[in-house]
Amino acid sequence: MRLLAVGRLKPGPEAALFAQYSARLRPPPLVTEIPEARGSAAEIRRREGAALLAMLPDQALLVALDLGGAAPSSEALATLTERWDASGRPLCFAIGGAEGLDPAVLARADHALSLGPLTWPHFLVRGLLAEQLFRAQAIRAGHPYHRAWRPG
Repeated sequence: MRLLAVGRLKPGPEAALFAQYSARLRPPPLVTEIPEARGSAAEIRRREGAALLAMLPDQALLVALDLGGAAPSSEALATLTERWDASGRPLCFAIGGAEGLDPAVLARADHALSLGPLTWPHFLVRGLLAEQLFRAQAIRAGHPYHRAWRPG
């Protein structure tokens, strides 16, 4: 599993959160950081999008983190990750920068995933995604981490 992300994650609480949950993932994700671009919002998205797409492995199954994507429950995400793993394709998640993902990235994506209707800082999204992927693995393994008994 690979995480393609715009921006360099500096030491701090966001990096600690990501490190905590990515270390629990099996296997831990490989992270590729793309430099933040400069220019108008459209130019930034275009440049960052081109860089993200250039880093995709051949035949990758791309999941774009996007506010307009599907916002599944944790159980539904576990089902999705099982399907993605079964595809046999390299699984990659793309996290855009402050301007979001370019339409070319969204068009290439096999799936668009939202972490809900709230807007999250792109550095915080890394930790949130890693936690949800760990939760999905725990659900799939029957581990009690998820606490499915809690009312929704």
